[in-house]
Amino acid sequence: MLVIPDGVRYYVSESILYPIGDIMTQPLIIFIKERRKALGLTQHDLADRAGVGIRFIRELEQGKQSLRLDKVNQVLALFGRRMEPVAFRMEVDHEEG
Repeated sequence: MLVIPDGVRYYVSESILYPIGDIMTQPLIIFIKERRKALGLTQHDLADRAGVGIRFIRELEQGKQSLRLDKVNQVLALFGRRMEPVAFRMEVDHEEG
């Protein structure tokens, strides 16, 4: 873990800084936004095509920490993807501060 003067804590992985709290959602957010924009879709268009509400798309793209997995998969299905368990190793900082 690394703390930068802005007070935000970061997790470092392969020379990439991930703000703590975003380590799990950042790749999903980037994927959804990039695919949506590449297809020229607005958030409203994506919501309509996926069968979810515009509020859900906004919360998804803003990194809301708790989202319904079935709805996430509805959105990902438009891009031929789905969320599923994968193995990973997360380093834990045991320092007290």
